[in-house]
Amino acid sequence: MPDSAEPDGNELLNRAIEAYYSDVAKAVGRRSPSQNSALDIVHDLYIKLSSQPEVLRDKRSIKAFLCRAAVNLGIDRYRREQFEARLFTSMEQEVHQVPASSEAPDNRLETEARLRVLCEAIGELPVRRRAVFILHRLHHLTPDEIAARLNISRNMVDRHLRRALTHCLDCLLQMD
Repeated sequence: MPDSAEPDGNELLNRAIEAYYSDVAKAVGRRSPSQNSALDIVHDLYIKLSSQPEVLRDKRSIKAFLCRAAVNLGIDRYRREQFEARLFTSMEQEVHQVPASSEAPDNRLETEARLRVLCEAIGELPVRRRAVFILHRLHHLTPDEIAARLNISRNMVDRHLRRALTHCLDCLLQMD
């Protein structure tokens, strides 16, 4: 500690923050949504003033200066948060409207794995059920057209389709 009676800038700042901390926090807290943000603002003020502590030396009332500076810092923080909220909200809406130029790599791997499982599941189907399934899903034939082509009843086509879809779905669910 220096021999002179007047403290240096950092020591003056440290003493002032220590002496007026609760008063400064209360001043900010009256205008702040939460006590934690008020304490954060007082901390930010200390950090900001620590780079230029000599600013306190010529003040008539250090307590009033610290309170006013902290309140101003809180107002600046609130304005910045409001601006960022508006900025990012509008950007978020725009982002959802822009289609992705490519799919995610893990999505492609998952799709390939699901296709392999589906191909295996189709291969496991009995011959007639597989034929009904392929005619319906790949060739887009109606159940009536399939029944006429395979010479089976419409009811049997529905049963084959139901069982084929159930089998494929079960195989895909076992994958997960």
